[in-house]
Amino acid sequence: MPVSTPASLPESGSMRIDKWLWAARFYKTRALANQAVTGGKVHMNGERVKPAHKLAPGDRVTIRKGPYQFDITVERLSTQRRPADEARALYSESEESAQARHALYRERQLQGASTRHRERRPDKRARRMIRQFKQH
Repeated sequence: MPVSTPASLPESGSMRIDKWLWAARFYKTRALANQAVTGGKVHMNGERVKPAHKLAPGDRVTIRKGPYQFDITVERLSTQRRPADEARALYSESEESAQARHALYRERQLQGASTRHRERRPDKRARRMIRQFKQH
């Protein structure tokens, strides 16, 4: 039985940024990672890049997911999507980025009770009341 080898590339290697984002578990699929890069949500070393742009260890990547922003440094490359613990070893996040993201998360949680929920379509009872109102 062959022994499985690690999916890491050598430190001097490079790989596509969309594939790395998928392997590092920032996006569930490569297609979503590709869309994010194409849509300008991902910047490498301060510049907008294309999905096929080569990424190497030491590169600084800024990822915007919804209201949150991740400022990370690539530590290792991986050709496969591995468990979350192994994926976290592929990058290191700056302390300021993590603190800002957590502060925004806590702020959004506190505002959650005060935010207004989206209006829904009227249910059967509400439609009856609307009809009665219009008739009188």
